[in-house]
Amino acid sequence: MSGYYYQQLSTGEKSVYDGLLTAFMSLAPSVRVPRLAPARMADIFTLVRLDNPLLFYVPTFSWRADARAEHMEVLPQYLFDKGKIREQQRSLEARIGRLTRPLAGLSGEEKERAIHDFILDNVCYDKLKKAYSHEIIGPLGHGVGVCEGIAKTVKVLCDAVGLPCVVALCEAAPEKGIKYRHTWNLIELLGKWYHVDATFDLSLQMGDHRYDYLNLDDRHIFRDHQNLVYPVPICTDGDGFYYRREKLSLTRTEDVENRVRQALRKKKETFVFHWRGGGIDQTLLADMIRRCDRAAAERERFVTYSLNPSQAVIQLHFQAQPPAGAEVTVQQPDEGQE
Repeated sequence: MSGYYYQQLSTGEKSVYDGLLTAFMSLAPSVRVPRLAPARMADIFTLVRLDNPLLFYVPTFSWRADARAEHMEVLPQYLFDKGKIREQQRSLEARIGRLTRPLAGLSGEEKERAIHDFILDNVCYDKLKKAYSHEIIGPLGHGVGVCEGIAKTVKVLCDAVGLPCVVALCEAAPEKGIKYRHTWNLIELLGKWYHVDATFDLSLQMGDHRYDYLNLDDRHIFRDHQNLVYPVPICTDGDGFYYRREKLSLTRTEDVENRVRQALRKKKETFVFHWRGGGIDQTLLADMIRRCDRAAAERERFVTYSLNPSQAVIQLHFQAQPPAGAEVTVQQPDEGQE
């Protein structure tokens, strides 16, 4: 769904968007478009790039206009010369083709999970925040990225396999210690939209894949995501959440204990579940730990716990020796924010 933001614009703004997109794709040195206020022009530029992440080579622009003119001249600032851009385009197109061809014939959910898992298996969060990590060439070309580059990569791969996908952008919240904007995705499956934050799941990963942010509804995603900069589709379906769909969303502590016993019988090293039985307070957590420790002791194992309180997801780690450090680690999946 490459034109989601385009569809939200007025007729005049669409004309500006079209002019920018055509110029960027042809690598034109400048383009003349109807005049807009500088702040709105910056918005349109951003929306063009959110809709079209293959424009990895044009991160910013400048403009000039006569004070009385009805048009303005936009000058893209390209990262590389034309030859280098065309070379990288061919390389990225080949890489995208290799990644997506095996997904032909899969269901939408299977395609989505494969794309999500590609990020978790092949991308490291770039703490140095190199310029290319904000674009698809970071995750696809160098195996590193920040949230912007990761979300754009998810969209490019979704576009390639026919999954409607939007890149979402939220505000910073300095008063909460969140210094920078954050980026993630919305994906449509069977006519319903869901939030997917592969960057947050990447930041939580400790051995097994994490799916705390795969197919959340609005109510749950905004527990730890800030207000949006631009409107996105409404997400109301809570049943598509990964852990609910996989029957890993539990409501009774005795069920948690039984599932831990099953995991230990299968000699698993970890077990991840979502708690759907209300908030996890200290009393409830203590009861879960008591039950899980008891189940583990039957197999002469010990347990440590990683808790994502915002989404009520707990990962258990089974080991042969008593834990040397804290028994419970509270995870804050925010290191992925730029």
